[in-house]
Amino acid sequence: MTRRASEILVDGLLVAVAAVWGASFLAAKELTGEVGVAPAVALRFLVAATALGLVCLVRRERMPRGRGLAIAALLGCSQAAIIGLETAGVHLTSATNAGLLISLALIFTPLLESIASRTWLPRSYFVAAVAAVVGVALLVSGGGFRLPTIGDALVIAAAAVRAVHVTASARLTRGRHDSTFAVVLVQLAVCAATSAAVAGADLPVAVGRLTASGWVNVLFLGLMCSVFAFVVQLWAIRRTSATRASILMGTEPVWAVVVGVVIGGDVLGAPGVVGAALIVAASYAGQAIERRHRRALAARDAGQSSDSVLVAAPPP
Repeated sequence: MTRRASEILVDGLLVAVAAVWGASFLAAKELTGEVGVAPAVALRFLVAATALGLVCLVRRERMPRGRGLAIAALLGCSQAAIIGLETAGVHLTSATNAGLLISLALIFTPLLESIASRTWLPRSYFVAAVAAVVGVALLVSGGGFRLPTIGDALVIAAAAVRAVHVTASARLTRGRHDSTFAVVLVQLAVCAATSAAVAGADLPVAVGRLTASGWVNVLFLGLMCSVFAFVVQLWAIRRTSATRASILMGTEPVWAVVVGVVIGGDVLGAPGVVGAALIVAASYAGQAIERRHRRALAARDAGQSSDSVLVAAPPP
């Protein structure tokens, strides 16, 4: 496969992840309304871990050991935190709001990457960040300015944790050769164990009262939004940058709005529409500014290296 074809495949799969994640907010809201937040998260991860475990068994995947196992377990904890916060948040706000607010990860990720690499972002990036915050204020205003609801705040927290997770995944798994399927299985097993422990006795009760539509949501969240999405995300992020992955998965709010409005019946007033546009535009602008900044630094470093070689070279 050529490099261009490989890039197209990676980009296409990441957009597919964004699409199923965009649809996941409405599915999660419906499921939590039926069984509650903790059982909904536990059912999602139990289905996901079981399905991927069978796949790994058939493929005879070798499980990570030592440092690789520790990294996978750590990323599993952060993934459980993201989904837990997200699910609790969407239960208390609209699916459209949740899908838009999670896109703030596009602002948070470059900021974390710049801190990790010890390079400060240009001022224009922070202008974009302020615009995103204004967009959030308009989105949650409901016709009059107010503080975000608890649900909105939980989704914003999930966006911050997602930025940490994406950045950590890129840095901790780069250069490692552990099986993507096996690493994701460890993450899902950690998520399933922690969420089942939180759900406790409510879990079997929830299983007993699940309707047919509830099972459809569980299977969609477990198989498509967890197994498919997590495997593709980790596979793709090893082949591109964390920032590029965030840009492509940043189409998630677009899908969330489409699903929330068309299927879920959510309504965005004029301030909400302006806020949604500001959030998406500012997030992408912030990503573009960060990308140009990173390329400029790379070009500068390459130029300095060339100068050093010229200075050190002996005369002819």
